[in-house]
Amino acid sequence: METTRNRLLPALLAAGQVAWLWPGAALAGETVPGVAGLLAVVCALALETAALGRRRQAPVEALAWTLGTLVVGQMVWQDGYFGLGPLVALYSVAVRRPPAVTLRAVAAVVAAEWLLSLVHVGWRPALASEWALGALVYVVCAGLGEGRRQWLKGRSSAARRLAGAEEARRRAGDTERRRLARELHDVSAHHLTSVVITADAARRLGGGRPEMTAEALTFAERTGTETLTSLRRLVGLMRDADRPDPRPMTARVEELIAGFGRLGRPIAAELPEDLAGPAAEAVHGIVREALTNALRHAPGSAARVSVRRGDGVLELTVDNAAPRGPVSHAVGGLGSGRGIAGMRERAAAAGGELTAGPGPGGGWRVRATLPDGTGPWQPAEGADRRDVLREQRLADPALVFAAAALPLAFALVTAEEWSGARLRGAVPGLLVAAALLAVHAVPLLWRRRAPWAAFFGVLGTAWLWPLAVAGASLPSRVSQFFAGGMIAELLAVYALAVYGRGAARTWPAVGAAAASLAGVLLATAGADGEGVGGGSEWIAAVVMFVLLCGVLAAVSGLVWAAGLAVRRRRLRVLGREDFALASSLWQAERAADAERRLLAAKLRDAVLDRTAALVEQARRGRLEEVAAEARSALAAMRELLHGLGTPDESGRGLAPAPTVGDLDALCRGLRAAGRDVTLRGLPEAGRDLPASVALSAYRIVEAALGAGDRGPARVTLKRRRDGLRITVTGVRLAVTGPVAERLRVQAGPGPDRIAFEQRGIVRVLLPEGPDPAPVQEVSPSPYV
Repeated sequence: METTRNRLLPALLAAGQVAWLWPGAALAGETVPGVAGLLAVVCALALETAALGRRRQAPVEALAWTLGTLVVGQMVWQDGYFGLGPLVALYSVAVRRPPAVTLRAVAAVVAAEWLLSLVHVGWRPALASEWALGALVYVVCAGLGEGRRQWLKGRSSAARRLAGAEEARRRAGDTERRRLARELHDVSAHHLTSVVITADAARRLGGGRPEMTAEALTFAERTGTETLTSLRRLVGLMRDADRPDPRPMTARVEELIAGFGRLGRPIAAELPEDLAGPAAEAVHGIVREALTNALRHAPGSAARVSVRRGDGVLELTVDNAAPRGPVSHAVGGLGSGRGIAGMRERAAAAGGELTAGPGPGGGWRVRATLPDGTGPWQPAEGADRRDVLREQRLADPALVFAAAALPLAFALVTAEEWSGARLRGAVPGLLVAAALLAVHAVPLLWRRRAPWAAFFGVLGTAWLWPLAVAGASLPSRVSQFFAGGMIAELLAVYALAVYGRGAARTWPAVGAAAASLAGVLLATAGADGEGVGGGSEWIAAVVMFVLLCGVLAAVSGLVWAAGLAVRRRRLRVLGREDFALASSLWQAERAADAERRLLAAKLRDAVLDRTAALVEQARRGRLEEVAAEARSALAAMRELLHGLGTPDESGRGLAPAPTVGDLDALCRGLRAAGRDVTLRGLPEAGRDLPASVALSAYRIVEAALGAGDRGPARVTLKRRRDGLRITVTGVRLAVTGPVAERLRVQAGPGPDRIAFEQRGIVRVLLPEGPDPAPVQEVSPSPYV
């Protein structure tokens, strides 16, 4: 199918050229070249057709060949050789190559066209119109191709995102299971092993050294308490994944919105950069539920999420437009199932209130007012900021050039018929007209980002025309070409329909454009000398204004309807992509959450109770029972880890535990991803570290750097007499919330083991005590 479509257009162009060659030219009375000329035209046509057949695989080469055939064909048969090949090839270059290549291609094609015009026309006034029209056609063609390239780029990105989300969904359970198994092993397995070894040693040597029994009981109680504390923290983190998180939440809310609409679906977002605290967590949950409801009840409709701060409160508004067709029930599996009641509970839990009901335009609005107890969050020094401006596309400058050059080109074509004196007198007026038309078209550069601002900018600059005619005394033969500038108004109306907020919000633009343009045209005509005098002329002006408004409103309405049709078609495509991605992300999160909750339940039943019993027996001085409970807890831990250790693609179970020596590779990976991370202290600080300390050091640095910060960070390792000291700077998101809790678990209990500074610094001290005896002395498990 692709091969047929690729060859069909060149074949149609060749057929049209052959039909004109015979019998079209003869029937039209055109002069046909001789045999040699005909042979050259046929050869050029064959080369052009062959080159266009490979325009998708090699667009630049196809453009070069078609330019050569254009030169040959135009030199042999100026009025009969169509030469449309370069247009088609240039479009393919713009679609399939970067903008820089497209710009060079446009320059080459326009230069070739201008040289041919110079050869055929010579240095005459007609040359200016030839050059203007030639440049206009090729620039517009390149702009259309660039717009197509951006659309295809978005669809390709959507396909990659969906493929990645599907792969993550398939592996979510196994990935979370392995991560939890490693974390569980790091936190408590070696503690239980050390209790078993110590208790066994005390039982064997207690007869000759009675003090070892008391030491073993004290050690068992202390170690068991530490293990119990770490396990309870870990269980709490696993069971309560949605607990309040006082770190900045803007990135998480943006990521959530991206899951529903960042592929291009029109979900507008207005968020502060410093959302934090329980209210921000409530915002996250409410936005998630509101967008899920919108996806369920109004798929494909536009939505807007707005969070504004004022007077100690956060004002959240989620608007979605009315559905544009029958609602599918295939989306019923998303969401928590609690709907508005669940959102109200979230708002009430944060000390706020929530309302939901019909919104403007037949849509739905959710509004919440939440107390902002944390205040503005000051970003860390050196933190990077996102560029809020979108990529400036080649299509936008091309559109501006077309809107300004098209009426000027018509003016130049008409100027060919003027005599020398009239032409010289009109040159200053033509320059003024060109400047005004350019100013009139410039607001179209903002048609994507701010369509209403671009629309009013175009309407406002149009009123410069009557002022210029009156002030600069432009002749009538020049001022009449201002009417061609109405193309900018039509493009602005089209942009509003495509990039605005739907028909309910943009329909007034049709009447506004018609009324403004009719007024401008009448005012320009009046300033040109056809002023309004008596009452009959006023009546005629009013009648003319009404007629012009009717005609222009009809034209603007057609353009507006075409823009709405394009918008709806895109929304359908983007809505399907959004729903597929959101469903995949939702299912992946549910799979990971199910693994966390399942492990939390197993850990509580299998290990926590036995560890608590171990501590109780140690307090009662029962060494035999301590050893038995420690073995029982260790056996339960081993069984649990065996159940979690699902083999990976290579057939192996859990990967070997990383050490402090692997931090260099971790930092290199972050630098490759674009983050400036500096590591100091290796390899000196990592030599001869106990295995448990090396593992904990890696896990702590990994968790701190993975908290979500994007600015520069620095990791410093130093060996001191009291142990290994770790300092991580530039991690504002790691000093509070679940990440900080996880770091406390990794650092272990004890005074002065870990400290957090609000400016984004984590300091950790890991004592270098001897490693416990290998667990293989107690059990051959490879996981403990």
